[in-house]
Amino acid sequence: MTDKPLPEMQGTSKEFYQWCRRGDLRFQRCTECQVWRHVPREMCAKCGSDEWKWVKSSGKGTVFTWTVAERPMHPAFVESVPYAPVVIEMDEGVRIVSEVIDCEPADLEIDMRVEVAFAKVSDEVTLPKFRRAP
Repeated sequence: MTDKPLPEMQGTSKEFYQWCRRGDLRFQRCTECQVWRHVPREMCAKCGSDEWKWVKSSGKGTVFTWTVAERPMHPAFVESVPYAPVVIEMDEGVRIVSEVIDCEPADLEIDMRVEVAFAKVSDEVTLPKFRRAP
């Protein structure tokens, strides 16, 4: 379990994390224009529709960018520095902030292929993290 801050379990974010808890990475997809979206929200930013559904992701993507935190920005991260928050561009086109768990920050590369690896961090929250894809 973790002492780090966890996402608030409410609204569409709660639904996203409920899927993750089941080991299933899903993103919202507009049923009008078919655009994928993340972070979860009620209305499509492209067409304005409020019609959408949760659609299973391939769970695969690439490293889009990252930064290395050399100093903790929160007391709970003191033991974790240095760490690298990473933006993953999923094959579906959405981007998600996470971490690559089997890679030191110095070994990260743009366009590195990754796949989802779920991490249970509390009884209620399972986070989508990533590992290098074979």
